[in-house]
Amino acid sequence: MRIPLAIAAAIAALTPAFPASAESERVVTIASEGASPPWDGTDDKGELYGYDIDVGRELCRRIAIKCTFVPQDWDGIIPALLVGKFDVIMSGMAITEKRKQSIAFSVPYASGFNQFVVRKELGLDPGDTGQKINLSIIGDKEKAAIERLRSTLGGKAIAVLRSSNSEAVVKQLMGDVVTIRSYDSLDNMKLDLAAGRVDGGLADYFTWRDFLETPSGSGAAFFGPELKGGLWGPGVGAGMRKDDTELLTKFNEAIEAATKDGTIKALSLKWFKTDISPAASN
Repeated sequence: MRIPLAIAAAIAALTPAFPASAESERVVTIASEGASPPWDGTDDKGELYGYDIDVGRELCRRIAIKCTFVPQDWDGIIPALLVGKFDVIMSGMAITEKRKQSIAFSVPYASGFNQFVVRKELGLDPGDTGQKINLSIIGDKEKAAIERLRSTLGGKAIAVLRSSNSEAVVKQLMGDVVTIRSYDSLDNMKLDLAAGRVDGGLADYFTWRDFLETPSGSGAAFFGPELKGGLWGPGVGAGMRKDDTELLTKFNEAIEAATKDGTIKALSLKWFKTDISPAASN
């Protein structure tokens, strides 16, 4: 039986509307730099891959939302988020107090640490490269390690990623004794290090590890202790706009569940060959 047009219109008027922007129907866009493997890289086809990407896909699966991934240069990644170019940053981004002034962060989905590398031909004594220094706790051990870095790297040209926490740490700890060279990408940092245009650099340990295992990186080696805490904050999290509270809550719940059931650990073992899940840092 056909329903008269007037009755059909009345029924439609009484039916609740569910806008396309509702969280259940939303397509979430996640940005990564795509230049810092194994955190995030770009393959020959221009597709993003890495730990950040796999974790992002897993979180979206658990939340039951559609997600797409887009590349974004590092030094403009927060401004691009704020103007709505994408919804989430997952790019090995450390949770810091400075960044929290402009964006919100999920709970950590990774821990990690950073380390200097220097060119081997300089002949510098690397010291204890397995020593672990937490810059959130400055005691006698930490002061001694910092002073050794200052004295051995003094006068050298040190590469850092522009707008990164590593840049801020080098400025804070030894900006008065080294020449800081800031780069727009880790790829360009690595090129200049391999070519001898800088003496060393500070960046994420795992990014350096993969580079040092390549022919281009064979002329450099780890230098000094493993560094964490301080300006690097408590770990790596997903960045979002502060008003995106519902999405933030869903990400937090998914991260906590994926950490608890071992999924985050499995993904970190896949990409880093070690456990960098938040639970591993406690």
